[in-house]
Amino acid sequence: MRKPTRFIAALIAVVLVAASCATAPTQAPEPAPQPAAPAPDSSAKDRAKALVQGGHDAGAAIPAPAPQPGPGVQPGPVAAAPSADQPPPPGAPLTPEEQAFLQNYLNRLNYMVYYNESAKIEPRLAKVAVSQANRYLIEQLGLSVIDFDQIEKNKKDQQTAYQAETGGSIDLIQYLAQKFNADVYVEIDFGVTSETRDGKYYASAQGSMKLFDTSTAALLGSVAFMSPPAFSPSSMDAAVTNAIAASVWAAMPKMTNQSKELIKNSLGRGVRYEVIIMKTPDSKQVSALRRALGRKVREVEQVSYSPNETKLYLYSFLPRDKIEDAVYDAAASAGIVDLNLVYMRGKSFTFNSGL
Repeated sequence: MRKPTRFIAALIAVVLVAASCATAPTQAPEPAPQPAAPAPDSSAKDRAKALVQGGHDAGAAIPAPAPQPGPGVQPGPVAAAPSADQPPPPGAPLTPEEQAFLQNYLNRLNYMVYYNESAKIEPRLAKVAVSQANRYLIEQLGLSVIDFDQIEKNKKDQQTAYQAETGGSIDLIQYLAQKFNADVYVEIDFGVTSETRDGKYYASAQGSMKLFDTSTAALLGSVAFMSPPAFSPSSMDAAVTNAIAASVWAAMPKMTNQSKELIKNSLGRGVRYEVIIMKTPDSKQVSALRRALGRKVREVEQVSYSPNETKLYLYSFLPRDKIEDAVYDAAASAGIVDLNLVYMRGKSFTFNSGL
């Protein structure tokens, strides 16, 4: 009986030890330190305050912060704002400044009036017609004019310069019109009919005024005219003079109005300026010059190139002095630093590159 008693006692001891282990409190590990919460930004504080006070925007969304580029990532390029000095591209609507320039340009057109030299018109009668046209321009429009005698004198005096500058590539009258800074060259052509009845003298004049763009020599338009029979009791010469003067005076308002409209319609690309540069041995420099000018005027057209000479057409709504400045600036950026103006006729510039 002793052996079972010992076994039971040992079993009871094992059970008591297990029970004590099950009921002993387990010691919890110390909690890991928590990082400090970030301080709320001002917008979060404001919204919390609004929530407490019943503000209406307490539930507004908080804007997300702008994403930052990751390590090794470079921010993308920022598009540059267009330069205020750069003109609009070809075909773009006119800016307010360009519209103001165009209106002022049309209101101040310069005219040179002459007669058709190939027609059989007596010089005396041709002078009557030209003088009457100039009288209208002075008295009705307040413009300065090129006198008939002044043109005749320059036709003789400017022959040498005309040949040297143009080589006969343009007509002498067009050359003089450019020299006098005329925008429109008006060519008068007419004939006269006359008769004598009952000892009195009657005459009538009929003809046309052709309008040419001085820069291009392009025909802009034509205005026909005819006078009612003019009468003189004293002489046929007086009757003819009266007929020519009356017909030209009556046609001048039509001519000036039509020229403004035609010039305006021809300026869709801008006023055309001719730029000739002598001594251009480096075509790459000419290309750089052309691109630089393209950033200063509306349009650049290269007409010809040779190592001796390059011709460009510039289209812009800028006055002559601004065009000259633009050429100098563009030439400097293209490395043609010694460019200088040789002579200027109207809207035609001739430069020497200095190369």
